[in-house]
Amino acid sequence: MSIFHLAYHVDDLARARAFYGGLLGCTEGRSTETWVDFNFFGHQISLHLGPVFATANTGKVGDHMVPMPHLGVILPQGEWRALADQLVAEGVVFTIAPTTRFAGQPGEQSTMFFHDPAGNPIEIKGFADMAGVFAT
Repeated sequence: MSIFHLAYHVDDLARARAFYGGLLGCTEGRSTETWVDFNFFGHQISLHLGPVFATANTGKVGDHMVPMPHLGVILPQGEWRALADQLVAEGVVFTIAPTTRFAGQPGEQSTMFFHDPAGNPIEIKGFADMAGVFAT
């Protein structure tokens, strides 16, 4: 099994720590005064102080225009549901609220989009059957 590493900019490490570590429950790893690593659902993200990349809702997926580019992760459906419920209870503002798309089709999935405090878009998907992730 391999894991991905993604490094991107944030504008405030304290707010990033509160969001990724506090709200999302990601474990913090190494850090300096200019960056911090997190275990993002089994993958490594490195958040560096700097100018945040521009995004726009230009990705058409089903009936939605989704923010591009974006970071995402796919979770088993039960973990996705628990996280969605937690984020709703915490009052997270969603770009796309928790929903199911492609119902009854190959690749049926739950999804939600929101932004971190720096404006970086994040998608969390849930699959009842992880074998369906690459279904056509």
